[in-house]
Amino acid sequence: MTVRTIITPENPVLRKKAHRVTDVSDPKLQTLIDDMVETMIEAPGVGLAAPQVEVSQRVIVVRLPDDEGSVEEYGDQAGVLYTLVNPELVRVSDEVVDGIEACLSIPGYYGSVSRHQAVTVQALDRRGKKVRVKAKDWLARVFQHEIDHLDGVLFIDRATEIWRAAEESAEADDEITGEEAAANQKTER
Repeated sequence: MTVRTIITPENPVLRKKAHRVTDVSDPKLQTLIDDMVETMIEAPGVGLAAPQVEVSQRVIVVRLPDDEGSVEEYGDQAGVLYTLVNPELVRVSDEVVDGIEACLSIPGYYGSVSRHQAVTVQALDRRGKKVRVKAKDWLARVFQHEIDHLDGVLFIDRATEIWRAAEESAEADDEITGEEAAANQKTER
């Protein structure tokens, strides 16, 4: 397994709709999935989409923490690794909740984003078996965030407010737009 480079918004792959996977048995896809899991854990993050490692395929990996306290907070969702190929939201709750999000492709920024409180995701697992995952709360948020990546959508596109990580502990007196966050991130490199 290899830790891959996570790209940022100046790379056009991040803003394009990813291609459907047609051959789940392809050894290159299996290597991609293994590398994505390794990259997500190393980053560290709770989710990663293939476009974030510059591969335009509809693949995501998701794993909520399972450290002390996380099991209590996330229950049976803690520590479960989801590797989903061609994932689709097939059901969403009417209830929408605001929450704080960040992204490995936009380091140093957080945003307030409205997401469905519960979702059902339909996909193929890494072996090509059809799966349906019912998720709520943070897991539902992570699935929506990662599936957005497959459509070239970043959390800054949906955020009602964006701030730098350093501002989280201090009083943030000025908000920035998604374009400003991406531009600032680009100039900080």
